[in-house]
Amino acid sequence: SYATPELALGNSVRLMQDGGARMVKLESGVEQLRIVEFLAGHDIAVCAHLGLKPQSVHKTGGFRVQGRQADAAERILQEAKDLQSAGADIVLLECIPNALGKAVTESLDVPVIGIGAGPDTGGQIQVLYDILDITSGRKPRFVRNFMQGAGSPLAALQGYVGAVKSREYPAPEHSFS
Repeated sequence: SYATPELALGNSVRLMQDGGARMVKLESGVEQLRIVEFLAGHDIAVCAHLGLKPQSVHKTGGFRVQGRQADAAERILQEAKDLQSAGADIVLLECIPNALGKAVTESLDVPVIGIGAGPDTGGQIQVLYDILDITSGRKPRFVRNFMQGAGSPLAALQGYVGAVKSREYPAPEHSFS
């Protein structure tokens, strides 16, 4: 959906006009800088996604923590800075060590959101199916079942929001070193 800047722009406009989206998310990296810059230059809000990129797991060796080695961590940090410079409005970090999540957050001026990126990012994401414990198969370490002890899906969602706001979640058992 974003193989070229022009295709990315056309699909972004469609998502915003027809779907009501306010922002588009791209699984990013240095190879996406040109597209992020092109979209930002056309007033499209962009969320860049670094670390584990689910659409690329077959190329990167599967679902595993990214950025554990010093060179990989430095590459992710530099890519985050480059994406911000290219016009990304938010950076999403997935499945990276806590220290790297903190370093990226401290290095950027745009909001940084984590999903398995430790407690020091500016916000937390957890997939609704994971919050409600209805995901089938193996669950990532950063997932917490908020349905446990909740009387309803609404109570589970309220529990999630409260745990993030109080910084109870993510706890050390939901994080990577």
